[in-house]
Amino acid sequence: MKIKYFPIYWIRQYERGIVELFGKYRHFAEPGFHVQFPIFEITRVRDVREHTMDIAPQNVITKDNVEINVDGIIWARPLYGETDIKKTFYNIDNWKLAVMKLAQTNLRQEFGQLTLDGSLIARGKIAQDLQIALDKVAEEWGITITKVEIKVIDPPTDIKVAMHKQKTAEQERRAMRLMATGRYEAAEQDKLALIQIAEGKREAKIKVAEGQAQAIKLVNEAARQYFVGNAKDLKRLEVVEESLKDNSKIILTKDGISPNIILGEIPILEREGEDGKIRSEKKPKTEKDILSRYNLEV
Repeated sequence: MKIKYFPIYWIRQYERGIVELFGKYRHFAEPGFHVQFPIFEITRVRDVREHTMDIAPQNVITKDNVEINVDGIIWARPLYGETDIKKTFYNIDNWKLAVMKLAQTNLRQEFGQLTLDGSLIARGKIAQDLQIALDKVAEEWGITITKVEIKVIDPPTDIKVAMHKQKTAEQERRAMRLMATGRYEAAEQDKLALIQIAEGKREAKIKVAEGQAQAIKLVNEAARQYFVGNAKDLKRLEVVEESLKDNSKIILTKDGISPNIILGEIPILEREGEDGKIRSEKKPKTEKDILSRYNLEV
């Protein structure tokens, strides 16, 4: 606060004042040039810019009986109106000191309603509640509280050590959980890879089996077509094979192997007729008869 005694003076843009005549309020002084009667009149000037005030560090007790050290910062200013400027002079003697003492008292109340953990994470809420409470009271003094911030919340050393251990254990637990999750996901990926490999081998075996089956089918089809066309010769070969079991004789002629077969001592004659069918004839009584039938000599 400033007091103007000279007859000629000026008030700056960021100032407001009141003029008193013989100690009694006369009129409101706005920024600009002013003239007054010395000795009879004086002008009291108030700076209406925002003022920054530190809340002194103090020990407070939380709801769970932990003593912590806290401090903060307040931004406040007088209001611009004539009535409000009059309040700053006539309703309070030292508004800055009053605001700081009020802040200290309310700060203890705010932290007393919260636990230590709640206090550490509720800076914004504490500051907002403190601003509302201070502004409501300071309004009677012509002052507005524009902002409050909690600067430091300092628990005792042993509490900080315990909190550090708790945080370290929590971080280790999270790390172990992440590692376990990583191993689980890796195992899942390995399982999927093995399943894919097994599926691939199974598909390969199926394809190989299908190829082999197709090859066998083709071979069987070729054999069937071949044996259908050569069934007559196959039958003859079977007869020859069967005859050889009993020391049978095969007669060779000038035209090659004769289809006539002698089974032991009982010869059986086979001839191919004009229609292409194999016909059996009565057996000759002697070997001479058989050879003479094919123009052979004994």
